[in-house]
Amino acid sequence: MTSRSPANSRPFSDEQSDAAAGLSRRALLAALGALGLAAPLRAQDVHAQDGRPPVPAPPAELRRGTFGYVDVVRQARELAARPFDTSAPAIPEALRSLSYDSYREIRFRRDKALWQDGGSDYRLHLFHLGFLHDKPVPIHVISDGNAIPLPFNMALFEYGKAQVPQKLPVSLGFAGFAVTTTLNDLKVQDEVISFLGASYFRFLGRGHRYGLSARSLALDVGGEQAEEFPFFRALWLDKPQPDSVDLVIYALLDSPSVSGAFRYVVTPGQQTSVAVTATIVPRRTIERIGIAPLTSMFLAGEGDREQRTDFRPEVHDSDGLMLKTGAGEWIWRPIRNPQALTISSFHDRNPRGFGLIQRDREFGHYQDLEAHYHARPGYWVEPSGDWGEGRVDLIEIPTLGEEFDNIVCCWTPKTPLPSGQPTELSYRITTVSTTETLHAMAQVQSSIAAREELDAAAGLAKRRFIVDFNAGDLEYYLSDPKRVSVVATVSTGTVARATIDPNFAAKGFRVIVDVTLRPGESTDLRIFLRTAKAPLSETWTMSWTAPAA
Repeated sequence: MTSRSPANSRPFSDEQSDAAAGLSRRALLAALGALGLAAPLRAQDVHAQDGRPPVPAPPAELRRGTFGYVDVVRQARELAARPFDTSAPAIPEALRSLSYDSYREIRFRRDKALWQDGGSDYRLHLFHLGFLHDKPVPIHVISDGNAIPLPFNMALFEYGKAQVPQKLPVSLGFAGFAVTTTLNDLKVQDEVISFLGASYFRFLGRGHRYGLSARSLALDVGGEQAEEFPFFRALWLDKPQPDSVDLVIYALLDSPSVSGAFRYVVTPGQQTSVAVTATIVPRRTIERIGIAPLTSMFLAGEGDREQRTDFRPEVHDSDGLMLKTGAGEWIWRPIRNPQALTISSFHDRNPRGFGLIQRDREFGHYQDLEAHYHARPGYWVEPSGDWGEGRVDLIEIPTLGEEFDNIVCCWTPKTPLPSGQPTELSYRITTVSTTETLHAMAQVQSSIAAREELDAAAGLAKRRFIVDFNAGDLEYYLSDPKRVSVVATVSTGTVARATIDPNFAAKGFRVIVDVTLRPGESTDLRIFLRTAKAPLSETWTMSWTAPAA
């Protein structure tokens, strides 16, 4: 289970911060000025911060460079060829020991955002080190093909009541960054994406509030071994031009078991998307490697009365896993807060899409004026090319509070990636508010699983599942409901009863299915609607383990 404020970043080695290799000191200072940095980061201020007298920035011409994704891939391959470097630069204890509330006092000054003078709609903001965010990551801006490291400066931040040293070194570094743009209003800068902690990143579409997170890579999630968290050793951002639509970001990842190079192309909008290219180089054979992992939170949903701890009916960032299989079937799997760690695997070949979705958008179903769970985005992953055989894993971890992420989904290849050899994969993640934009079939509106009943005389456990379908073409069939039938199947046990009734209030149909199992057995239940000619709905699926006698 991971903190809702991801801080699983890991050590980095100074030898990997070679983005500015080949630049003279004079050229580096000239490059910093060309980045459109706020005044406190002028060359003379860099000297003044460490006590030396101000000096004017010397004139210098910066040669056009060629830094790009191939350079990050090269660094990843070089990293993988060497033993994992466990060394880490220390940060002042005063920063490391900050409390949660004290750390929140430190805020980046919006008037110091980078790129204000560049003519683009993007602005770069930086995260301060401290509290759980105690592992620096070098951040660079690529200008004219040259990757220029950003020096730390206290003048970039407001410290409020936080007790921090009066002087902090230019070499301190940052915890991560956020980028703002005119996402919701042409006259207002709103955050569109942030990178902070381990290999986490989050991004928003129009009208969204932060909820779930994406991760660049996941290792041994839900496995027998302890989960390993790859981390950003370095980050780069292409300086946007006045006519830039996309924002391009690069990352170098590392961990004891794997290194990797990543390229993220961010396209803000109603449905913001991030096109990801990943080159992964394992140091060893990894049985459980998670590609395109997503992390979310689910505490309580509809029907979970025993899991509610206050007045709010539902508390979650995502309420379902959605899949489009290689064969073209659409699947909806409701998310649960289980009693014990549960892994549900959906085996497939060349999947067309998967994601964690917040389908319920009704404020009244959450009643949370602060968290705005009804405005949390869903993330939809679309693989590029053929990913071969594997499975989409859904990991559900028990939780008693909403402060921790307890839901993970990812693609796990059937064949482990070859050790020492680079494997390139690409995919696109898109924010979604409604899955009706993904397919035109009827969708699951809600589902409830009743309590189990044990028939001791028959030696069977029984459970009722109630699923409401709407949207698609269902309203059309309400004029003659008998044309619609339900298909209900189980992998084990028996479907004792299956009924379907028109639900005029929801402009759809309600399905009730009773399933019987022997005590201790497990089954996978699948339900969908169809006519005599074709399927009408996505497939609802759920697993159930009958209680032992």
